Amino acid sequence: MNIQTIKVACSNCNLRELCMPIGLDTDEMQKLDAVVAKRRRVKQGENLFSSGDHFTSLYAIRTGFFKTCVSTEDGREQVTGFQMAGEIIGLDGIVSDFHSCNAVALEDADVCVMPFASVEELSREFPVLQRHVHKIMSREIVRENGVMMLLGNMRAEERLAAFLLNLVQRLHARGFSQSELVLRMSREEIGSYLGMKLETVSRTFSKFSDEGIMEVKQRYVRILEPDALKRIFNPQTC
Repeated sequence: MNIQTIKVACSNCNLRELCMPIGLDTDEMQKLDAVVAKRRRVKQGENLFSSGDHFTSLYAIRTGFFKTCVSTEDGREQVTGFQMAGEIIGLDGIVSDFHSCNAVALEDADVCVMPFASVEELSREFPVLQRHVHKIMSREIVRENGVMMLLGNMRAEERLAAFLLNLVQRLHARGFSQSELVLRMSREEIGSYLGMKLETVSRTFSKFSDEGIMEVKQRYVRILEPDALKRIFNPQTC
């Protein structure tokens, strides 16, 4: 794993509004810049951190895509989430000082390393940063609740529709298209995350394609009828 000691400036980052709090003045931003001491390059397929690793830092994704996953007792991999540029990962380590999952790069990625002890210290000085960290933690709880709803109550079509709509929404917040995306994860990884067999994921993609809701070419997806996708996910209100 390549660790670069390049000075990373949050104040000059185009993802600042996505992963850092809004409202810090110039002096506060300079102090925050000092916390983010280095950038780390993670090659596709490599782990940013692994289950059991000692927790020391949070990581803000600058470029690239990650999956988080755990291993079941019988050795299978269970995907627990997908993270993209502008999002912060590593929160799982706070509770016990050890990471409870693996974070694997789905493509070459760059992350900013934020030592958690420094983040905590600065949070006490800047309440706006403390609120931001709490907001990130709360968002993770809300996300996990949403995944439980997906796994517990929804049919295969609803699960995949919800997943794609969420992915497009997050990508659009980063300046990407509202209708086109390239999936960084495999069908099998999507199935693991959504609690669906690989065959069911492929069949559901084909069904959406046959119905004219989207165009699918391997990992390229173009949503042709977003309203139809929303009706599948939430039929009672759309």
